[in-house]
Amino acid sequence: MARLLYRLGAGSARHPLLVITAWLVLAAGLAAAAIGGMRFADGGFEIGDTESSTALEVVEREFPSPQPEPGTGSLQLVLFTENGTPLGAAQRTVVADVLARAAATAHVAVVSDPFDPARPSVSPDGTTAVATLSLRELTEDNRDAVHDAVVALADQARDRGLGAEVGGSLSDPVPEVFGPTEIIGAVLAFAVLLLTYGSLAAAGANMAGALIGVAVGVLGVLAFSAFSPIGTMTPVLAVMLGLAVGIDYCLFVLARFRAELRAGRPVEDAIGRATGTAGSAVVFAGSTVIIALAGLAVVGIGFITEMGLAATVGVAVAVLMSLTLLPAALKLMGRKALPRRERAGGTPVRADRIGFLDRWIKLVVRRPVTVLVGAVAGLLVLAVPVLSLTTSLTTPGGEDPTSTQRAAYDQVAEAFGAGSQGPLVVLAQGDGVRARLDEVTSGLATLHGVASVVPAGVNPTGDTALLQVVPTTGPVDERTEQLVHDIRDRADAVPGVTLLVTGQTAIGIDTDERLSTALVTYLVVIVGLSLLLLIVVFRSLLVPLIATAGFLLSLGAGVGVTVAVFQWGWLDPVFAAPQGNPMLSLLPVLIVGILFGLAMDYQVFLVSRMHEAHVRGLDPVEAVLDGFGRTAVVVVSAATIMTAVFAGFALSPSSLIGSIGLALTAGVVADAFVVRMIVVPALLTLLGRAAWWLPEWLDRLLPQLDAEGRALDESSPAQLVHQTGDRLRPAVPVTVGSAAQQSAQPGQLEVADPSHQGPAAP
Repeated sequence: MARLLYRLGAGSARHPLLVITAWLVLAAGLAAAAIGGMRFADGGFEIGDTESSTALEVVEREFPSPQPEPGTGSLQLVLFTENGTPLGAAQRTVVADVLARAAATAHVAVVSDPFDPARPSVSPDGTTAVATLSLRELTEDNRDAVHDAVVALADQARDRGLGAEVGGSLSDPVPEVFGPTEIIGAVLAFAVLLLTYGSLAAAGANMAGALIGVAVGVLGVLAFSAFSPIGTMTPVLAVMLGLAVGIDYCLFVLARFRAELRAGRPVEDAIGRATGTAGSAVVFAGSTVIIALAGLAVVGIGFITEMGLAATVGVAVAVLMSLTLLPAALKLMGRKALPRRERAGGTPVRADRIGFLDRWIKLVVRRPVTVLVGAVAGLLVLAVPVLSLTTSLTTPGGEDPTSTQRAAYDQVAEAFGAGSQGPLVVLAQGDGVRARLDEVTSGLATLHGVASVVPAGVNPTGDTALLQVVPTTGPVDERTEQLVHDIRDRADAVPGVTLLVTGQTAIGIDTDERLSTALVTYLVVIVGLSLLLLIVVFRSLLVPLIATAGFLLSLGAGVGVTVAVFQWGWLDPVFAAPQGNPMLSLLPVLIVGILFGLAMDYQVFLVSRMHEAHVRGLDPVEAVLDGFGRTAVVVVSAATIMTAVFAGFALSPSSLIGSIGLALTAGVVADAFVVRMIVVPALLTLLGRAAWWLPEWLDRLLPQLDAEGRALDESSPAQLVHQTGDRLRPAVPVTVGSAAQQSAQPGQLEVADPSHQGPAAP
């Protein structure tokens, strides 16, 4: 592995302009393809192979309705009396006038009459009327203007003494995945890079590489949508993860490159060795992320599989970018990757150790039990809110409580009943449907939690009927879920008739149950595959188990914080997304997949260096101290960058993007700064040599991947030149006491040492 990656990195360095041009041409080509052909699929979060989805297919077949034309949509104008009295003649006149103005508004095709005796939409108490405005010829350019015009009509109604709100929504636009908050996160990440490197050239190359990588990945996904339309949320995860891991992977390779330069190696050899050593860790870390994301297919829900595969593309491109594009950029940069003072021959200003981190790890190995108990207890406290986690598909009630959409939702729920916002559609099938429809209707009406049952029609052959069942409770209420199960329990109660339940509320309930069931299977698959990979990398049984246990602690903390903020409403003024609502159904499984991959990233980067120190013969405590000291600064910088990127997404006004961003922010902080900096070193100290135990028979069976790059140290510079075809100068040996080493101060990233039997992992 190390020699292969050495050749890849050194080869890219020999032809830097060709490699960089190839990446830019690829990005431009994908951009042209995406702009000219990207397509987004309509629809929400429906899933297949459930009763609700099966029944929905029957409804669409037996009761076909015209497909909405492109550029169409609808809004609701909710008009009501402020004092709770029924709408009188004067108020009805105002309603009629406002609706007449609505009908004359540009892009409004049809306005329903709430007082139409055939299809009334006035609340039972007579206080509220709801008119539906069917819209046409909508575009991205006029969407906001049309909505504003309808809001202006509501303002006119208010001026004339009525309450008025605008509900419903226009067709969803493609979400903004790189808006102001995400840009702020990227700027903060660049600031951390600049502080870490002390070199504008190095920080710029790192950031530029990550941005080009995420552009290629996301544009590739969008270009592919020309052949198979994707959901509007699909690119979000690819942007979020592609940018975060792209920055981190470049950081690890670039940090190792600087260490090799400080060790006196020529630029091309330093690039090859950085790619062969740090690049190995990047490949293994990226593999765990890819396993976790591709494993989302196990859940069996199309839109989640789609998001996972799109993010997999983003991560894979980030890995490839750090092994090819970055080495090419490093060749052009040369020694400018080092701070100016070092290039001038002065004392190195960057280092592999920070005084605080040195003192911290010494405290951890001196009092492992104390710090371990404290860290675990703190993470468990953060995880407490998970016990009250509730999930549902997104609903209009999830809008910002201050918005007119949420006010309209609440008014309709109050006037028409909470269940009016999530009616159930019951499909009755059988030869006796027409004759027994009244019996079916009366039977459903007797169920607890049913507000009303209204037959909606019978198909021409008379063997299928539709009924609308309005619950007394809202679509995310547990009692509504129980009602769905009660109806299904009496599916065959009427002889000759079978009942199926569908509709958005039932689909949401089925989605929740499918996700809950699939989550366990998903965990088993990704944890099992990743454990196998980590056993091969670390040649240990306990270290991978420690990594997995640490992930569970991080997961609990990340989801717990998210529940406290988005479900309980803590820190409400800080976050733009709606709060006080159930979490989105797909959040837990997505967070499990993403955070598991990221947690294994930090485990590989940090513990691989400890493993190498142990292989060199250091005792367990010394190996922990040595590995932590050489990698902690880079891991802290990487985690800080990833936190900055995810925090930008946490401030998104989208409930999905915001909750994922916050969960990942809290999860990364917990994993990188608590689990990997406290829990893992403390456990390795307590376990001693047992932590690195592997049965001899298993060691013989497992492939030797050389994650530490020992093969590079075992090869002379001449051999490496011969093997790769390089015309490199022989590496300059640096001995203890040499000028290069004497110039190294505490805090330097890496200095070569003859006693070193293998290059450090990043």
